[in-house]
Amino acid sequence: MSITKVNCPTCQAEVLWQPSSTFRPFCSERCKLIDLGEWADEEKRIAGEPAFAPEKQDPEDF
Repeated sequence: MSITKVNCPTCQAEVLWQPSSTFRPFCSERCKLIDLGEWADEEKRIAGEPAFAPEKQDPEDF
């Protein structure tokens, strides 16, 4: 049986896909947090229509 190897989505380093690879598919906690930050800043998103329409705000509320 061969060990599966994947590339870290952040830095492209090779990661072994096994239980001892704590941060898989990332190579490290640092790369995992960089990726999370990109999602939080909306630099990354899933293509498609929004699941819900944003609420319209009344200009008089400001």
